[in-house]
This record gives sequence, C-alpha cells and structure tokens, in this order.
Amino acid sequence: MDIRTRRLLEAPLVPTLARLAGPNVVVMVVQTSIGLIETYFVAELGTDALAGMALVFPLVMLVQMLSAGGLGGGIQSAVSRTLGTGRRVDAGLLAWHAAAIGLGLGIVTSLLALPLGPRLYAAMGGAGGSLQAATAYATVVFGAAILIWLFNALAAVIRGTGNMALPAGVTCAGALVLIPLSPALIFGWGPLPRLGIVGGGVAFAIYYAVGTAVFATYLWSGRGVLHPSRRLPRLAWAPSREILRVGLLSGIASMTSNVTVIAATGFVGVAGPAAVAGYGTGARLEYLLVPLVFGLGSPIAAIVGTALGAGMQARARQAALTGAIVAGVLTEAIGLAAALHPAGWLGLFGGDPAMVATGSSYLRIVGPFYGFFGAGLALYFAAQGAGRVGWPLTASLLRMGVALGGAWMAAALGLGLPGMFAALSAGFLTMGLVNATAFVTGRLFRAEAAPQGAGARDALAAGGGLEHRAGMPEPAPALAARRPAS
Repeated sequence: MDIRTRRLLEAPLVPTLARLAGPNVVVMVVQTSIGLIETYFVAELGTDALAGMALVFPLVMLVQMLSAGGLGGGIQSAVSRTLGTGRRVDAGLLAWHAAAIGLGLGIVTSLLALPLGPRLYAAMGGAGGSLQAATAYATVVFGAAILIWLFNALAAVIRGTGNMALPAGVTCAGALVLIPLSPALIFGWGPLPRLGIVGGGVAFAIYYAVGTAVFATYLWSGRGVLHPSRRLPRLAWAPSREILRVGLLSGIASMTSNVTVIAATGFVGVAGPAAVAGYGTGARLEYLLVPLVFGLGSPIAAIVGTALGAGMQARARQAALTGAIVAGVLTEAIGLAAALHPAGWLGLFGGDPAMVATGSSYLRIVGPFYGFFGAGLALYFAAQGAGRVGWPLTASLLRMGVALGGAWMAAALGLGLPGMFAALSAGFLTMGLVNATAFVTGRLFRAEAAPQGAGARDALAAGGGLEHRAGMPEPAPALAARRPAS
C-alpha cells in the first residue's frame, strides 16, 4: 500500500483533516475571488456587459456545481474506495472512465447551451445589448464546456488519492495568470486584441485548458498514486456505473440548494426590490458556507471511502463524525455572529435602510440554524465517500420541500417575511437532523461494512470491500498475485 493511502487509513484524524482541508479552502477562496475580479473588469465595459455576464453566471455555476460537486463527488468516491481495497490497477482504470464521462457530458453541455442559451437569457430578462453580450460570452464559455468537465473530473481523480495539494496549486497558479490575462484580453493591452466581454470568456477557457493539461500530464506520467495505462483501454459500463451511481444523485442534491434560494427570492420579491436585495445579501453568506464545508468535505470523503474500502468502518465513522462536528461548529459560529451583528455583513454591500432591515431579519432568524446546514453538508460528503448518497439526497429534497412549502404557507397566512425566514430555518434543521439520523443508525455506511474485527490489512487479505460491489469483479487468484506481502 502506498504511503498516501496508508496515511488516510492510519494518521491522526484531526491533523489529517486540517492538512487536507487547507488547500481545498484556498481553492474555493481563489475561485470565488476570480469570479469577483472578472466581474469587476467586465463592469468597466458598461451596464449591458455586466448584465450579460449576470445572465450567464447562474448557468456557469450550475455546470461547475454538477461537474465538481456531482460528477466529481462520484469520481472521488469510486477512486478512494477502490484504492482502499488495494486495487490500484482498477483505480487507474477509473481515471480513463472519469475522463470519458467528462468528455461526453461536456459535449452534451455545449449541444444544449449553445442553441438554447439565447432563448433562456431572453426569458431571464435579457434584451438588446445585454442579450448580445450574454450570447457572445456564453458562446465562448459553453463552447469550451468540455474543458470544464474534464478539469473537474481529473481533479476529482487526484483528490480521490488523497492529494489535495495539486488541484489547489493548479487553481492558485492559474489565478495568478488569469487575473492579468482577463483584463488584457478584455481591454486589448499591449499587442493583444480588444475582445470586450468575449475576452473574459477566452481567458476562462484558457485557464481550464491549461489546468486540464496539467492534471492529465500528472496522472498519465505515473508520478502519483495511480498509474493508468497510456493507451486507451477497453472501457466498460461497470466502472462508469459506479461513478454515475453516486455522481448523478450528488448532482441532484447539489442543485437543491440553488433551487431553494432562487424560489425563496421569488417569495420575498412580493415585498419589493429592497426586500429582495436584503434577502439576497443575507443569503450570500449562506453561499459562502458551501465552499468552506466543501474544503473540509472533500478530505472527509477521501478518508471515508478509503477506510471503507479497507474494511475499517470504525475509522470511516470517526472521520465522518469529526468532520460533521468541526463543520457544524464553524458554520454555527458564523451564523451566530451574523445574527448578533447583521450590520457587520450587510454593511459591506450597502446601507439602504429597507435592505438592511430585511437582511437583518433573515440573519437573525436563519443564522442560528447554519450549524445544522454545515453538519448536514459534511455528512453528505461522508456519504459520497461511502458511495451511499440516497439519504443525503432525501435530506436535501426534504429541506427544499420544508423551506419552500413553509414559505408558501407563510405567504398564504399573511405571516410576512419573518414567517418565510422561519420556514428556511426549518429547512436547515430538517436537513441536519435527517443526515444525523442516517449516520447514527448506520444507514450511511451499512453497504460497505467489513467483517467484524477486520482491519485494513485483514480486509485486503480477505478480498473484502468493493471487489464485487464496485461492479469490477476480479478473480481472487489475480488479486492475491498482485497484493504485496505484509
């Protein structure tokens, strides 16, 4: 067993989680900063250009969410669980399947977004210059959708081996290049042409192209834990199914958060633009919790998947519980601070009295329940690692149903914005409690349980774990021949 996998199985949990989470948090901060900086430069082109980017942004976020959180979660789960059983050859084969799935979904994204996008942007309110800007920007970005999917698919393969530093390093290095490259192409600095808003899209595509090339070179050069063959092997349905089994359900669960916020905005909108601004500003803090927990959740998934693959169920449960407690405490602290001093956050975005009043009401009512959201989200990542996302998906759907159903009832009964915000709080509470119940009762990890008393080496020697569950059966003699002696 390679040293990186052994660390996931044997190193102290809290220091290991902290060491692996650090690079991921940096990645999320950098990616968020890139989006804000690019928006700042595009704003210099005028209102139409800024509005055009705003029309395309939700779809770009959706693709990134599905490719990184949905498909990426399924890939990381499959790789880590397969490595936990000691099947490095099969794990390397998963790299090829991940790339093939990413390539296919990238093509589908382009085929859907390019012809249908302009109609959608028009339905969202785009017209005249803003619609032209949105279409021009989206043509470049979604024309390069394959690069987004491949980038996140290969990064997930690498994270599945426990290597969080390389994806973080590529993202940070890319940001250092992208930040000056984007305005240079937008405004035509030096010998570069002035491309306007299209320049932002070109810089975006270059960033993902270079990052994808770095990840592919690392994986297929044999420098990491995996050693996938350099020649395209014969692809089979079983490994792809193992990725998609988790990835598709994870993608649906990831989308529920956005749908909830979008629909809640519609409910709040009856109170006027200032109320929408206040709720939207308050909900931005909620969006910032997701990358924070993602930074912790990715290593949780890697440890849980590897431990379950090695038959170490106690280690997996301890990692999930530790991660949930840490995430819950961090997000609850943020929520309580915002509830006690809402103006400290809202003041960063404006001082309109009506906006501040609505935003303060939201933070005071919903903020104290952020901890349930954080802990529930951490357990969702643990379930990804275990390859069992049915319960977290149920929790996410219930959260959306409780929040939006409660908001509708609050509006019908005339309870006003406080009643709607209470419904959103109930949604967070529901999500956290359902995931916690699934964890306590053992439903998250039941399918991956190893024989009682089997440690990592015993489980490997017994051929336990995912030999057959992963859909990639291997004759016992072949496995034994490949397994190093203890």
